[in-house]
Amino acid sequence: MNRNQYHASRRSARDNPRVILLGKRCASRIRIGGTFRTESKAVEDYRTPRRFAYSGAWEGTLGSWTAPALWRFGTLGRSLTTWTSSLCALIGVCIAATQGAALPADWQHEQRFDVPAAGLLKLSLPTATLDAARSGLEDLRLYDDAGREVPYLVERPEPAGKVIRDAKSFQVEVNASTTVLALETGLTQPLDGVTMDSPASAFLKAVRIEGSADGQGWQTLAQGQPIFRQPDGVSQLHLAIPVGKWPWLRLTVDDQRSQPIPFTGARVHAAGVEPVPAEAVPVTILARDENPGQTRLTVSLSAANLDVASVGIETTEPLFTRHVTLAAPQVEDGTIREQPLAHGVIYRAAVEGQPESSLLTVPLEGLVRSRELLLLIENKDSPPLPITKVRAERRPVYLVFLARSAGSYHLLTGNSRCAAPRYDLAALGSNLKMAAVTSLGFSLLADNPSYRPPEVLAGIQESGTVLDVSDWKYRKAVKLNGPGAQRIELDLDVLSHAQAGFGDLRLVSAGKQLPYILDPTSISRSLTPTVTTAGDKKDPQVSRWTIQLARPALPLTRLSCVARTPLFQREVSLYEELSDDRGEKYRRPLATASWVQTPDRSNKQFMVRLDSPPSSDTVVLETRNGDNPPIELEKFQAIYPVTRVLFKAPAASELMLYYGNPRAFAPRYDLSLVAGQLLAADQSEATPAAEEKLKTSWGEGRHPGTGGVVFWGMLAVVVVVLLIIISRLLPQSSRPA
Repeated sequence: MNRNQYHASRRSARDNPRVILLGKRCASRIRIGGTFRTESKAVEDYRTPRRFAYSGAWEGTLGSWTAPALWRFGTLGRSLTTWTSSLCALIGVCIAATQGAALPADWQHEQRFDVPAAGLLKLSLPTATLDAARSGLEDLRLYDDAGREVPYLVERPEPAGKVIRDAKSFQVEVNASTTVLALETGLTQPLDGVTMDSPASAFLKAVRIEGSADGQGWQTLAQGQPIFRQPDGVSQLHLAIPVGKWPWLRLTVDDQRSQPIPFTGARVHAAGVEPVPAEAVPVTILARDENPGQTRLTVSLSAANLDVASVGIETTEPLFTRHVTLAAPQVEDGTIREQPLAHGVIYRAAVEGQPESSLLTVPLEGLVRSRELLLLIENKDSPPLPITKVRAERRPVYLVFLARSAGSYHLLTGNSRCAAPRYDLAALGSNLKMAAVTSLGFSLLADNPSYRPPEVLAGIQESGTVLDVSDWKYRKAVKLNGPGAQRIELDLDVLSHAQAGFGDLRLVSAGKQLPYILDPTSISRSLTPTVTTAGDKKDPQVSRWTIQLARPALPLTRLSCVARTPLFQREVSLYEELSDDRGEKYRRPLATASWVQTPDRSNKQFMVRLDSPPSSDTVVLETRNGDNPPIELEKFQAIYPVTRVLFKAPAASELMLYYGNPRAFAPRYDLSLVAGQLLAADQSEATPAAEEKLKTSWGEGRHPGTGGVVFWGMLAVVVVVLLIIISRLLPQSSRPA
């Protein structure tokens, strides 16, 4: 520092007494607390040098000086040392603040993204965010890097309700080889389809669609579109057309290969005002179960809480029609149910001389809360479809907010207890939704380092009470293959000996109940019974098959068999023979059906649906032949539904499944409050061991309907006792002298 700079500094200090002037290594005049103190340069205290940091006022970088330079100033040095320590602490706080404030500890997951500039933003939420959040996004929170909560608005685009209206005018003209339908649509907005109405029961026709602006000049819109209805009710009468304004439509139905059918009306469909975006969703086929007449596909959508627009399949089958139901597992009253979400028809059809037409997608347009989705494909008598792939599309979910500054933002999810936020942005929703979508990269879903899990979820598997198992008759040891969520499929032993509604099932570990959720599925299992053919000697026109089951009281729903007789028509009945307490036999009806077999029917399998499950292990199928020869049946199968038990348990626990208590009531566990989380978790398959019989009560060991043996035995004992008493009461006869 030269002389001119030094005097300029002194003048600045007098004008601003709060300014502290320091050279690069020393200070000649310093004002602290509003007073000046001058020290002689000759006064020095040579001690161990110490270094102190300061922020250079001019250089803008951190400098340092040694302790002797401070101790030269005596009391001033000690005051400056205190001031420097406070400055260092302040710098540390500022550095910590720049690294970001701690996030709330009640949220489990965090995703970070960087905003390049301030302004209104509209972002599409990743599927990982939707999967980690609650279904209604009540736990979604947005924070900036300073720890301030940022208000937001969630936008869920969905198709607007379409206008469907009967045609203004409808005229039908039947020609030699065609049926022509002329429609005046009566709509001024663009159209995208028309649906025809016909009472005909079975048909397949090709349709040519033409449009006109004046009813005179016609333009072909579609060629060879199929319409059909099958005898089982599956139908397709909707015709899609390119979007456009068509005051007039003309539909020409090809009747060259079949008789004309009547048409009673038509409905026109207005197109949506604005297209709704859709994104492809990765789909994985988890399981395929072939039930009688039905294919059950279990697929994974890779995330929960998706707004699914449609689901489709890919198959190599050249010609087919199938009715499809889309369903998802949902928790109702503590029990998992397969809730239907949508119905539709898929087909691939080709009328001779016309191009092939197909529809392999079922519209859904709904929220799927679980990762799993079920496709129930009705095959009826047709063979199952060879399905190679399942595809799906979802509607995006947008997050709209105002970024007040550029920087990092944090998206938080995973709080099962918080209420939905209420921001003032809701009143501006119509304006904010007009914002353009911005593409920003989100980080992978990570754990919030400040997260504290709620105690109720951490110890949910220990919330059961102590159970006295003295009234239970059976149990099975359960082998666990890993920690966390578990699943048990109830076997024939449990199905036979447990209550009909499984209200007596108990999972016990260390003497305490383990909460569980019952999962009755649409999966079917079959077992092969032992069948004996026996006629009726008193009535030769009766054919009877005695069917011996593996266990009594199984929850059977259907009985199937294959007919070898090529032509017949029979009324069949299924029943079981029981005995009341007096030993008198009676028939308990289970099901009735009408079977018709013709030579052109390719499927020889017949099925009867039970109105109620049997209570014994033997059922009888019976039919009257009249004057016809007896029919021949084979390959009997007894079909029952699969029921599973879902629970959470540590891997090292010794677990027992108790059942067989007719006086037990169905339990009510708090686990039902978090059943959705358990259902969405990856479940390990637990294995039940062999059945253990714990106790035998009076009357046990006999099947329902066999109470006559006991009754007559007790009656015989009573009769013998009465005879003895009567014999003693009678006077003794005197012997002759």
